[in-house]
Amino acid sequence: MSENQKDTPLAFKKAVALKYEPSLHEAPVVTAKGSGLLAERILEKAKESGVPVQEDAALVEVLSKLDLDTQIPSELYTLVAEILSFIYRSDKLMESGKRNEYE
Repeated sequence: MSENQKDTPLAFKKAVALKYEPSLHEAPVVTAKGSGLLAERILEKAKESGVPVQEDAALVEVLSKLDLDTQIPSELYTLVAEILSFIYRSDKLMESGKRNEYE
């Protein structure tokens, strides 16, 4: 998740990376966070790895206050679940679109 990257000066950019492994954790875990150049690097790494990025400045602000390797608090479950659901649906649409290209 990141703030709007096009309109935000580098010094004010923030990014937070979440990872969700239901077999290990009850909720997504903060795996990376940073601002400025570190935020840029987090976003570059996500893009290189094919990880979807969702922009939500308010959520990034809240998540950036959490420690690394910390599960998100239950108060954020609904919001993060909506974002993850959107990402999973987008992935499925892209996968089916790619399959259709080869058929």
